[in-house]
Amino acid sequence: MTMRVTPPALPSGVTVLERGWLSSNCIVVQGARGNAVIDSGYCSHAAQTVALIEDCLQGRALDVLVNTHLHSDHCGGNAALQSAYPGLRTVIPPGLARHVRHWNPDALSYTPSGQTCPPFVMDDVLQPGSDIQLGDLTWQVHAAPGHDTHSVVLFEPESRVLASADALWEHGFGVVFAALDGLDAFDEVATTLDTIEALQPAMVIPGHGPVFTDVAKALAVARARLNGFVAKPAKHLHHAVKVLLKFRLLEMQRVEQAELVRWAQSTPYFVSLFGQHFAGLDYAQGVERLVQELVVAGAATVRDGWVSN
Repeated sequence: MTMRVTPPALPSGVTVLERGWLSSNCIVVQGARGNAVIDSGYCSHAAQTVALIEDCLQGRALDVLVNTHLHSDHCGGNAALQSAYPGLRTVIPPGLARHVRHWNPDALSYTPSGQTCPPFVMDDVLQPGSDIQLGDLTWQVHAAPGHDTHSVVLFEPESRVLASADALWEHGFGVVFAALDGLDAFDEVATTLDTIEALQPAMVIPGHGPVFTDVAKALAVARARLNGFVAKPAKHLHHAVKVLLKFRLLEMQRVEQAELVRWAQSTPYFVSLFGQHFAGLDYAQGVERLVQELVVAGAATVRDGWVSN
């Protein structure tokens, strides 16, 4: 269920559409100088994304679309918004821009992760250290590597509101994908948390979950979680495999467990992680174990061979 959130502390003209975990939150920024959206959700919800933004804008044009990073749950609605608003200017972080210009779903991680993102076009890049005008507000662009090597966060200094994407949630942060490839990305997560702390935001609009104001507590939770992953990298790998499976379940809503096993065997990222973490188990056994963990956590149900979200 999507919730429209307009806390009093948010700047005038800013609306947060809290989407859930398949689609990222969308931030609508309206003003006399134009209207903008930060992140567009997953492609399965693209029609809903367009309808929600049309409802916010009430017939006004959408001028700018910004992506904090290019994971499919943050930019899967880009193509639909570009179709709905001809002339829309789309701005993305610079790291993968060449793969958007010459559409490469492998390099953009969509094929390896078993996810979908309709091709879209880009017009410009968000350079860390620069500013971008969204609505009547000027937002600072800060590099935020960790969850995604090329991610940025956006900070509005007058109200001290931070759009943190998946670099900081109220209870943690997104899977550190670069660490799964053996890169030293946990240090990048720590640096990004330090960057956020130095900005001293009064309010955080995360990529998923509710808007929150107790930033010190969220940072403490994130650092404790990070320290746990640093101490036990296998814990993070196991978490990542489960997140990939849960995302697929969120997309399908209800799927035969045998089909879930077939999907796992045909998804390159899952195959790689499975081989690292579940050596000695076949795919049916490994998926069964992960599904049961989701059931225990209240994140899935199983009945007559069908797994439901």
